Amino acid sequence: MNSPDIQIPRKLANQLLHLAQLSPDLEVCGLVSSQNGVPSHCYPVANVAEQPRQRFLLDAGQQISAMAKMRELGEELFAIYHSHPAAPAQPSTHDLEQAAYPEALYLIISLNTKGILEMRGFKIHQKTAVEIPLTMNDY
Repeated sequence: MNSPDIQIPRKLANQLLHLAQLSPDLEVCGLVSSQNGVPSHCYPVANVAEQPRQRFLLDAGQQISAMAKMRELGEELFAIYHSHPAAPAQPSTHDLEQAAYPEALYLIISLNTKGILEMRGFKIHQKTAVEIPLTMNDY
């Protein structure tokens, strides 16, 4: 399956990487919205997982609020993001099992690199992940 690149505005990518750096020992998570197919806003959501160093679970109330705000602004869910403080930027078994939005892109940010943050995107459907190439742009 050959997927086209997904364009991510550099400003948004930098914001996601910055959020991951703010809590380097915990998985941070949240939603990314889009307008007309263009990723536009980041909605950080609290991680309420029992083991936030190894897992993420979006706070249900904050997730509902973020999605309501998106609808209010005419935005759509584009991606669900989370960080991996000590693992590569690829879906874990838990990530594959918990993925509930097959239409959304799953962005994973790895802090397990030597000075360079890594962010990769995946479509996850029926516990199978397909990597979608990401390209940064300046719009």
